[in-house]
Amino acid sequence: MAKGYWVSCYRAIKSQDQLAAYAKIAAPAIQKGGGRFLVRGPASKVYQQGVLQRTVIVEFDSLATAQKVHDGPEYQEALRVLGDSVERDFRICEGV
Repeated sequence: MAKGYWVSCYRAIKSQDQLAAYAKIAAPAIQKGGGRFLVRGPASKVYQQGVLQRTVIVEFDSLATAQKVHDGPEYQEALRVLGDSVERDFRICEGV
């Protein structure tokens, strides 16, 4: 079974405090759902049209699990706390 991945690239962070409050709720919800953080922080180097921005990649055992955790009440509460404090590109992708 292919793994599922959350890929988040932060274009702008408007409130570090809100982002920190989100992380306090989101990280335990993600880990409880079996998520493993593979990348968490700014890009080390960029090429072409890349942007030095915060990037987060989380691995799950399956695409279904990645979607279930995202849509679950614990992570949805984290998103409520995050509000509009960031602009990010968030994707759920299936591994190969």
